[in-house]
Amino acid sequence: MLALVVGLLYLVAGRAVRSQDATGSRFVCNAIPPGAEPGCGYGPTGNRVQSSSPVEDELRNTIIQLRETILQQKETIVSQQGTIKELNSKLARCEAAADESSQGKSRGQGSRRKEYGKNTMGDLPRDPSETIDQLGKTMQSLKGRLENLESSTANLELRELLRQRLGALETQLLRKVAELEEEKSQLYNETAAHRQRTESALNSLLERITELEKNNNAFKSPEDFKVSLPLRTNYLYGRIKKSLPEMYAFTVCMWLKSSASPGIGTPFSYGVPGQANEIVLIEWGNNPIELLVNDKVAQLPLSVSDGHWHHICITWTTRDGFWEAYQDGERLGTGDNLAPWHPIKPGGVIILGQEQDIVGGRFDATQAFVGELSQFNMWDRVLRPVDIMGLANCSAYMPGNVVPWIDANVEVFGGATKAALEICEDRAFDS
Repeated sequence: MLALVVGLLYLVAGRAVRSQDATGSRFVCNAIPPGAEPGCGYGPTGNRVQSSSPVEDELRNTIIQLRETILQQKETIVSQQGTIKELNSKLARCEAAADESSQGKSRGQGSRRKEYGKNTMGDLPRDPSETIDQLGKTMQSLKGRLENLESSTANLELRELLRQRLGALETQLLRKVAELEEEKSQLYNETAAHRQRTESALNSLLERITELEKNNNAFKSPEDFKVSLPLRTNYLYGRIKKSLPEMYAFTVCMWLKSSASPGIGTPFSYGVPGQANEIVLIEWGNNPIELLVNDKVAQLPLSVSDGHWHHICITWTTRDGFWEAYQDGERLGTGDNLAPWHPIKPGGVIILGQEQDIVGGRFDATQAFVGELSQFNMWDRVLRPVDIMGLANCSAYMPGNVVPWIDANVEVFGGATKAALEICEDRAFDS
């Protein structure tokens, strides 16, 4: 800048000398004091030299205009340098963001940034028109680079990345669907196989039951069988299909064999709605055998827990509640006032081997009968002692008129079994 001012002063001085040579006049030029207007109007004493030539005025005006132009260009250059710095700063931030999304291009972009920095931050041309042109080109280049960074690089790479991620997710989803379909197919096959095995097992069980029923029906006679209750549980029992009518007397007889201790349990029970203990024969714990009628109790002098077959009969009548107890044909005890004048209610359930807490159910394992029993017969009258003796010594056969002991009339549950038995022969062998 100083070189430009000095050059202008030399140019003015040369023109002044040439003017002197042309006109014969002489000019004295001194240094311009600070704050003074440019020109040659000052002498050695600092006083203004009066000029009467129009050439001097023209030169002075030219110098003033040049000075103003230089000042304006200086201000323009400073402003443009600030703009360039701001643009370079924005460009650096954009390129930093671009470097994070595309690391493979960082080195090339760094060299390009250096190149543009050299063009914008180096020595500017001294010609103002060239400076303006250069700035315009620089700004246009920066604008293009920003557009490329905003549209071409980032968006395209982001779209490509999203496309790849969506493709990967779609592949995983399809794989998972295929796995689920395969698991569903395997589960269906396993379920079908399990159902087939279950049906096969049920069919085999039904065939076995049918075979057992055929064997059971092969008894020599319908009454020659026994019911076995080998465990003290609440689920092994037999059930008489027939029920009882209303009765004012009864006789119940049976053969039984047990060695359970303590107490043989409950050989049979009859329950009706509202009274589960309508008729019960039980030996529970260390108590003697008891007969319950309408939940009233009488103790019987019987003893049958030696593991041998015994024939027992019990009679009862509503008149005075009189009862009798027989073992192996002998009457061992009698009594009265056992639920006197109470008729036996009809429509109940007879259970072999369990005591009922509700009609037909809610059994207690501690009261279950353990052993074998046969020939359970029931009459609606009191049998004579001679008839009871004939049943006990196998000299007579007289089925019950209310409940006869026949195979078709007895069901077993929970593991209880029915087996062939000729009681008289087996009793003789047991003796």
